Amino acid sequence: MKVEKLDYKLVMALDSVIAEQSFEGAAKKLHITQSAVSQRIKQLEQWLAQPVLIRSTPIEATAIGQKLLSHYQKIKQLESSLLDELRPELTNTTQQIAIALNADTLATWFIPAMTPVLKTQKIALDLKVANEAVSHELLKKGEVFGAISSQSTSFSGGKAVHLGMLEYVLCASPEFISQYFSSGVNATSLQFAPAISFDSQDTMHTSFIKQHFDLNANDYPRHQVRSSEAFVNMSLAGVAYSLLPTTQAQAFLDNGELIDIAPSLRIQQQLYWHSWHLERGIYREVSQAIVKFAQELLAK
Repeated sequence: MKVEKLDYKLVMALDSVIAEQSFEGAAKKLHITQSAVSQRIKQLEQWLAQPVLIRSTPIEATAIGQKLLSHYQKIKQLESSLLDELRPELTNTTQQIAIALNADTLATWFIPAMTPVLKTQKIALDLKVANEAVSHELLKKGEVFGAISSQSTSFSGGKAVHLGMLEYVLCASPEFISQYFSSGVNATSLQFAPAISFDSQDTMHTSFIKQHFDLNANDYPRHQVRSSEAFVNMSLAGVAYSLLPTTQAQAFLDNGELIDIAPSLRIQQQLYWHSWHLERGIYREVSQAIVKFAQELLAK
């Protein structure tokens, strides 16, 4: 089959394989057979004369595949906006909105920011929880419509809006302090005290300890827990100490369940909303809701 121009059915197959992380899942999403999905990917690769997928775990798009996905995200936004204008009666269809963000943002302010839009618009959120660097990459690959990231530089075709600063404080329970920090928080005591990181890509805690106490990541025990709420719960339970957003920890600091164990040290993480320049319709409304709420809530 000779394709004379870009066939969006083929690009849709690529988008679905990446989103579902399997050819079987893509087939169910598109209501076609798995072999049909494979055939569409093959046709796309033959037309481009190069691969669009890296068949690994997880499945990833190649550089050219990422360009196609980014382009397809823009097309979907424009099409959705145009349908809203031309045929408003068709807007009963629920629009899926994919956004990348970190666990702390999700646990502290993102849901309140989105609540007004969720109550008035027919959208379904597809939230990709990852650290800030990965969130930025997901947007560049075209896997999400927008991303909350600590990176200030926008990518080609996109824009970055400063949201504000999220402050972090080093916390532990009184019980934990008695067990591990009776002689103070220092390079010696930290070598025996269990800490918490989100995952192997989360460098916030390890960078903080290296900067202020000159300890490497393998110099002390560290749990890896992919849940912001679990950071709080484990700290309250007295089984670990952790860096927590001040907004998340404040109530526990006020009632004495947690204690700031390094009051002179803080992390101030700047956050940015990254999205495409071509924002229309519901996509623009989502962007505006996130930016407005964050800029009013977060410190400058």
